[in-house]
Amino acid sequence: MPEEPEDKCRSAHQEISRRGFLSSVGAGAVAAVSLGPAADAPAQEIEATGQAVTINLRINGYTRRVLIEPRWSLLYVVREVLGLTGTKIGCDRGECGACTVLIDGKPRYACMTLAVEAQGVEITTLEGLMDGEKLGTVQQAFAEEDAFQCGFCTPGQIMAAEGLLRQNPNPNIDQIRVGLSGNLCRCAAYQHIFKAVASAAALRAKGGAE
Repeated sequence: MPEEPEDKCRSAHQEISRRGFLSSVGAGAVAAVSLGPAADAPAQEIEATGQAVTINLRINGYTRRVLIEPRWSLLYVVREVLGLTGTKIGCDRGECGACTVLIDGKPRYACMTLAVEAQGVEITTLEGLMDGEKLGTVQQAFAEEDAFQCGFCTPGQIMAAEGLLRQNPNPNIDQIRVGLSGNLCRCAAYQHIFKAVASAAALRAKGGAE
């Protein structure tokens, strides 16, 4: 027997609702639903896993109080909540380095760091290397040495270089290669990148911009 028109509307409405539910609760809830037993759990139980918390993050010299879900990465909070879009989303699984930030002066993948883990430390993003509109030393060197092509990986490369130079102000070429080994450039501009890091070190030694 064919469906009545209102039955068709009801079915379509139910399908849209399910899609909307899966989109809204995010990847964590989708994974739980796909595993089997959790599929029968009431919606409120799944939603409770994402209960929001308030945290304080020290970013680029300022303390920011933000309301987040515990599962959110530092990358997501930096870009989508705080609007610091210099930090890029690349692989989102700790392989490419496009999301590199400094945590207490050391390079770290923001996609592999939970925002709740980043309380009580000093976080520096690409924007934090600038003095107003003036480029930082590493940023200036990257521009002068043409150390990018598409530029997508460049923010992460710059942050890795900045972290290296803070720990080793005068690295040799092998140390530069090791220091940036966690950052991939799909355009293969590595020779220019390495030259830029050496140039930044020399510029900084001469009293260039910090």
